[in-house]
Amino acid sequence: MTSITYLIGDATNPSQAGPKVIAHVCNDIGGWGKGFVLAITQRWPGPETQYREWFARRESNDFALGKVQFVEVGDGLWVANMIAQHKLGPGADGSPPIRYDELKSCLNSVAQFAKDHQATVHMPRIGCGLAGGKWGEIEPLINQTCGVAGLPVFVYDFAPSK
Repeated sequence: MTSITYLIGDATNPSQAGPKVIAHVCNDIGGWGKGFVLAITQRWPGPETQYREWFARRESNDFALGKVQFVEVGDGLWVANMIAQHKLGPGADGSPPIRYDELKSCLNSVAQFAKDHQATVHMPRIGCGLAGGKWGEIEPLINQTCGVAGLPVFVYDFAPSK
């Protein structure tokens, strides 16, 4: 099993050599406008455009919790739009919007895609911001999917503000 490497930096600008997949969590209601997605859109417009089109045509495609859309943004560089957040805020019972089972399904898809493309996997601390998840529950999912597949995974934290 490959361990996760933690780095200080920007997950939209991975410096490792070779093909790379940048994975992040999206919601299931077509919303794109807060959190890590802003950094993605600032660097590449394609992931947002394709996510919005995927959502708009959801009646005739596979847009759903647990699904992933891979958007090529450069030579050997893809953004993985993972649908693993239900709506935007806590549920009536106070549960966070993150859906751990669906996140695991998404990560399995990312792992297979990365293996097929001989790519490394890069991400912020997915599911812990607006989706309300706990890293202690998400990290094992990464190990059970990408780690078991033997993929190098890099998790980025921003440098503290000075």
